[in-house]
Amino acid sequence: MRTLVIDHPLVTHKLTALRDATSDTATFRSLTAELVTLLAYEATREMRVQPVSVTTPVGVARGVKLARPVPLIVPVLRAGIGMLDGMTRLLPMADVGFVGLVRDEESLVASTYADRLPAVLTGRDTFVLDPMLATGGTLATVIAMLADRGATSVTAICLLAAPEGLRRVERAFADGGTPVVRVVAAAVDERLNDRGYIVPGLGDAGDRLFGQV
Repeated sequence: MRTLVIDHPLVTHKLTALRDATSDTATFRSLTAELVTLLAYEATREMRVQPVSVTTPVGVARGVKLARPVPLIVPVLRAGIGMLDGMTRLLPMADVGFVGLVRDEESLVASTYADRLPAVLTGRDTFVLDPMLATGGTLATVIAMLADRGATSVTAICLLAAPEGLRRVERAFADGGTPVVRVVAAAVDERLNDRGYIVPGLGDAGDRLFGQV
């Protein structure tokens, strides 16, 4: 597994505003979309392409286009939905699948309640959207679901990650195995607290995106 922390002034600036408890819902949503687009720029660096030539007004230019099949974006419900707009701005041609998991607040174990994924993912660039990589249980479960459908590489895009979650995913998907896993995040924070929340973190991303419903 590889972890890429995006060290860029704009990323740090927007993440700082996201952390601020005084940022209202509209601001939080807007910042999330903007931050995801910045993270997605780096997350898509290794996407498969194929060479093409196009005719310009003054000649022929060689270039590339994204290889088929089209990428698959998988937001993890519900908070991952708040990241979808920022990702599809960069990949408007992508398909979108959904996985719903809920975490038991006492055991911190995630269980699946929704699965809308293609049956076959062989040869597809696959991106998982989940704001917080905390314990790592949710992400490990989703990656395993994608691997069962033939995904050979999975890139997870997270606003924040905790060391404990990164270690758990790394143990589950060690280098040299399948699928190849990358985690792209704006920052890796200090630790988890006894409730499984990232410290200093930014609170409950789902609640701050959609309200406490």
